[in-house]
Amino acid sequence: MSQEFSYFAPGPAKIPEEVLRGLQQELLHHKDTHVSILEVSHRSKDFGDIIQAAEKSVRELLNVPANYRVMFLQGGGTGQFAAVPLNLISRTGKADYIVTGSWSAKAAKEAAKYGQVSEVVPRAERYTGVPPPATWTLDPQASYVYYCANETVEGVEFQSVPEVPAGVPLVCDMSSNYFTRPVDVSKFGVIYGGAQKNIGCSGVTLVIIREDLLGHALPICPSVLDYTVIDKNKSLYNTPPTFAIHVTAEVLAWVKKEGGVAEMERRCLEKSNMIYSIIDGSGGFYSTVVDPASRSRVNVVFRVGGAGGDEEIEKSFVEEAARKGLLSLKGHRSVGGIRASLYNALTVQDTRRLADFMLGFQDQHKA
Repeated sequence: MSQEFSYFAPGPAKIPEEVLRGLQQELLHHKDTHVSILEVSHRSKDFGDIIQAAEKSVRELLNVPANYRVMFLQGGGTGQFAAVPLNLISRTGKADYIVTGSWSAKAAKEAAKYGQVSEVVPRAERYTGVPPPATWTLDPQASYVYYCANETVEGVEFQSVPEVPAGVPLVCDMSSNYFTRPVDVSKFGVIYGGAQKNIGCSGVTLVIIREDLLGHALPICPSVLDYTVIDKNKSLYNTPPTFAIHVTAEVLAWVKKEGGVAEMERRCLEKSNMIYSIIDGSGGFYSTVVDPASRSRVNVVFRVGGAGGDEEIEKSFVEEAARKGLLSLKGHRSVGGIRASLYNALTVQDTRRLADFMLGFQDQHKA
């Protein structure tokens, strides 16, 4: 009997097996085109059907209002660190950034190249939660307010949408928790995210933007990052990442078939609660510094071997887990420890295998 494997990588992450099997067939022949899905022209009707299906699924799953545009770009989330200010900061030259982890800190640093950036949450040596909104000072004259909904490195997640001054667009990096819960898109000016966590493979970034925010790019904005140019050309200004867009279309079709984002949220909570309950009940053997109110549902970050962690025990944890088919559990190098990424394609059964391993590992090493 072959060994079972569960893949907990933070991204590129697990893709549903049934989607992979379908893609495997298409690597030789996409439908009746007689060519590989990798070879289908972005100017063909066949690819037109693919990108339209992807947009249709995005709109249906997130109930995207009619006055929002859906675009597929390249450059990943990091490309959007520049694209957001290049497209939006011209209104007042200022922007507010709610920095709660590594990714929002990098986004703020990039945006500062193009305007005046205010970090409304002071930078920290270690990010452990979302500070209370009462401690924020948001500028009503800011061109936009920016935040990262889930920080993959630290395991910090916003559990609600921030309130911002009237008339100030809210921008959100949802790269790691896109499509893991229902979202009121109307509260946002821009939502973006790389696909490689929950909705596909690396190579494509999904951007949802309110249409009144188009047309305000700085003169220095490259055309490939100009939302107005991309929208006008229906994401086909240059050759798009065709295969990655197709994978996203197939994964979103799978999400719909499985019950939509409400079901993804239910599973997400079941999986994360399973692991957090073991951490909290371990008597300190497992520990996390993240504020319980800000614990990520999709990236569970923890230490092993007591407060602060024991690097030798953590090394054994990762190695023993890998031997049992529990892969890619090592924490980010900047924070150490363990990180279990529980994205949509990671099943409840995968998570239960990890939970059982954690209990057994504690029994063997608790002394």
